[in-house]
Amino acid sequence: MESERSITTHCENTKVLGFRVSLYPSQALVDMDPASGTREGDELEILAILVEKYEAEHFPMAALSPIEAIKFRMEQAGLSVSGVQPYIGNSNRVYEVLAGRRALSLAMIRKLHDALHIPAEVLIGTA
Repeated sequence: MESERSITTHCENTKVLGFRVSLYPSQALVDMDPASGTREGDELEILAILVEKYEAEHFPMAALSPIEAIKFRMEQAGLSVSGVQPYIGNSNRVYEVLAGRRALSLAMIRKLHDALHIPAEVLIGTA
């Protein structure tokens, strides 16, 4: 019963006082690095779920376009246009794709997904 009351109180406090309220106990628990299945571990898991839900409701993230995803991955991996040529084609084709003047083909999507681990649903544009 105590856990239910704590969760309810925490939810009410988060709604009334704002998102920062949930960060203080979370940080202390994260610093403790509790084992899964312990009271502290369960509490951390519940707090993480609450924070994730709050963020999803109040700070929704727009899905990346396929081009944004490719550019982001290129930046992460330190790739230039020549670095993605094996997956898209010659440099002119890469520039056309990155400028949005040419659509990704199924073969390009497969290669980008397999080599750069960009989710296929993002490359297809359904994410």
